[in-house]
Amino acid sequence: MKNLLFLSSCVILAGCGFRGLAPEPVAVPEVAVAVDATRPMVRPQGGLKAPPAGARTAAQFDTTTVADRLAALEAAKAPVTGGPLGKTVASLGDPAQPGLWLETPLVEAVRMGRVVYLATGKAAVLELRPIAGASGAGSRLSLAAMRLLEAPLTGLPELEVFSE
Repeated sequence: MKNLLFLSSCVILAGCGFRGLAPEPVAVPEVAVAVDATRPMVRPQGGLKAPPAGARTAAQFDTTTVADRLAALEAAKAPVTGGPLGKTVASLGDPAQPGLWLETPLVEAVRMGRVVYLATGKAAVLELRPIAGASGAGSRLSLAAMRLLEAPLTGLPELEVFSE
């Protein structure tokens, strides 16, 4: 009986919020954040429309226009103005995100770049978007870019990436 009384007293005291050994709370200073720093960045291809709600095929998800695709291919024929960023293996990115883009750890900020599909040598200029990861980590390529480069949608194409 004494043991039961002792244990129940310990349980009651433990729930009372005894703070004898706990450190005092530290006040954290507030940091001012610029209003513009939290706004979303404007993408160069911001005018693209999202795929229709009932999209089922790659053609239905690819909302780039013929003019968009031709411009990306034509721009890739011009001399490279930037340097090589590296090679990456890409998988298919989110098909619901329209446009020609590559999410890659090879860049730290959104910018335009050139991508060459090494298996065929086909190149296109598209938007490079940063993602977390080591520079050797994989990337994600948009459905429209995969189709433009004629890369297999279920494959893992090896790409060489250049800055523009």
